Amino acid sequence: MKIRLGLVCLLLMAVAGRAQTAANNAQAEYVRTHYTKAEYRIPMRDGVKLYVAVYSPVAGMFADKGPYPFLMTRTPYACSPYGADKMPPRLGVSKELLESGYIFVCGDVRGRYQSEGEFVEMTPHIDVKKSPKDVDDASDMYDTVEFLLKNVTNNNGKVGITGISYPGFYTSASIADSHPAIKAASPQAPMTDLFMGDDSYHGGAFMLSANYGFYVNFLPQKTPVLPEKKKPFDFGTPDSYKFYLQAGPTKNLDDAFKGTNFLFHDQLVHTTYDDYWKKRNLAPHMKNVRAAVMVVGGWFDAEDLSGPFKTFHAIDALNPGAVNTLVVGPWTHGGWSGGDGDRLGDVRFGSKTGEFFRSEIQFPFFEKYLKGKDGSLLPKAYVFETGSNVWKKYDAWPPRAAVAKTLYFRAGGGLSFDAPAEKTGMDEYVSDPAHPVPFVNYVTDTVPQRYMDDDQRFAAQRPDVLVYETEPLTEDVTIAGPVRPKLKVSSSGTDSDFVVKLIDVYPDNFPSPATEDVGKRLVGAPPVVMGGYEQLVRGEPMRAKFRNSWEKPEPLTPGKMTEVNAEMPDVNHTFVKGHRIMVQVQSTWFPLVDRNPQTFVDIPSAKPEQFVKATERVFRSTGAASGVEVLVVPSR
Repeated sequence: MKIRLGLVCLLLMAVAGRAQTAANNAQAEYVRTHYTKAEYRIPMRDGVKLYVAVYSPVAGMFADKGPYPFLMTRTPYACSPYGADKMPPRLGVSKELLESGYIFVCGDVRGRYQSEGEFVEMTPHIDVKKSPKDVDDASDMYDTVEFLLKNVTNNNGKVGITGISYPGFYTSASIADSHPAIKAASPQAPMTDLFMGDDSYHGGAFMLSANYGFYVNFLPQKTPVLPEKKKPFDFGTPDSYKFYLQAGPTKNLDDAFKGTNFLFHDQLVHTTYDDYWKKRNLAPHMKNVRAAVMVVGGWFDAEDLSGPFKTFHAIDALNPGAVNTLVVGPWTHGGWSGGDGDRLGDVRFGSKTGEFFRSEIQFPFFEKYLKGKDGSLLPKAYVFETGSNVWKKYDAWPPRAAVAKTLYFRAGGGLSFDAPAEKTGMDEYVSDPAHPVPFVNYVTDTVPQRYMDDDQRFAAQRPDVLVYETEPLTEDVTIAGPVRPKLKVSSSGTDSDFVVKLIDVYPDNFPSPATEDVGKRLVGAPPVVMGGYEQLVRGEPMRAKFRNSWEKPEPLTPGKMTEVNAEMPDVNHTFVKGHRIMVQVQSTWFPLVDRNPQTFVDIPSAKPEQFVKATERVFRSTGAASGVEVLVVPSR
């Protein structure tokens, strides 16, 4: 039977691979026959020349004869292939936009690949520019637009911008104090505030595996330079848990670069919310936004889940009356751009949400604002509700009807919207940084996107993880908006992390995948048992020394109770009738998060002997109630 299923898997993967190859070849041929390419090196106001590749529709190949709008992406990841005679295998951000006809533009940002100048991590925005030397990403975009409008023929005078992740940041930065020709912009998974919940730090804790895994391959460059063909960094083991544990204090990882990578060094050593981070927070600078904006994010984005919400709210606050929409689906980082969006790991969403977004939301948005096509306005928030697996439209985010309620920790591992009645009560565990809780229960050499909704049963079995759980729900419970842990804790150490995970527990009789679905899993993988599945809905660390200030950390007093409050990124999830709501609390989540030595020290340079065990206590009484505050949407 195993051999037969294995052969079925191989056949299914082979068929799928051939179909994908055929589709890729068809799109590459379409690009070659329907678009022409030109390259420019555009002088900026300070004399630096930036590279752009411009792909224009071939005359007579589209029903729309033009003139055409520009749709531009600026990136630090290379606008390859370089050379006016070399065409990319893919173009644009979707098949619908490609076949509609746009002037697609890709630009290398300063200091990357074919653009001159110095690359600066998330270049700080300059609100008041006093001289031509005061340049930032907004001014570079402004100067680029000026050039394109004057030098590229058959354009209609309108510019759209889009990009995912770092290009999402450049999209956001480009519409602050923007050129009036920019009529539509879609920052997608935009980096916004690296220390406050985006790529670098979450709750004051360093996102270790994702950052080091990125910066070993994203290195400073001397420009102009062409992309090199080189092998990815070799970790020497497929087990990232083993690799990072053996690496010891994170300073050792920085030292391995021998001073050649200031980009990683800067991320690592700025361990508080200092001026390095503050001036890179784009949110306060999102002023004078003249374009219609559609901010896009994914509920399961492991890199930039926080950024879309910060960008969306900042545009609203600083630009009253602006066209500003938030779209969030059940997607990983950029998963809406090409995938089906019908599942992540073992969890299914009931429809091809990626296809729906590209054809029914993104395509009409750009057609409306760049080509003047008829189309209804998008709602303020167009969000996918996981659990119930339906799209919802709201006139505000979070929904106005949502009511704050607290899920309280109760005796015996209980969890309830009713506050505890006990006069005393607490639970404790011993956290050992030498044996940290892994963030997944399988071997991986990266941060698999699926961890964002993975099964947490393995963690619930550990003695250093507290588990609180409701009875089976008698009605649906929908939560929408940020999740706010409010803990009363103590530690025998002088610093500790408190990781809180909100979990949807499936009923024991929940059906497992059908046999024919085996083709979507690895050959030889164990069967998925969905009965009792503990799906991660949201999880975040909070470093206790930042409980009162992000700028000035304070040690814990051993044994003394204190409050540790946090805010986790937004969710929109329905815990369906018959399911249970669970909260897990732990103090390590490795190597997703760096290890806290549990002593009050500079963590990157902590000595091995400073990593110590700590007894962590979580209180749950009338005078010291711990829990998680959520926004509950009333049932209709």
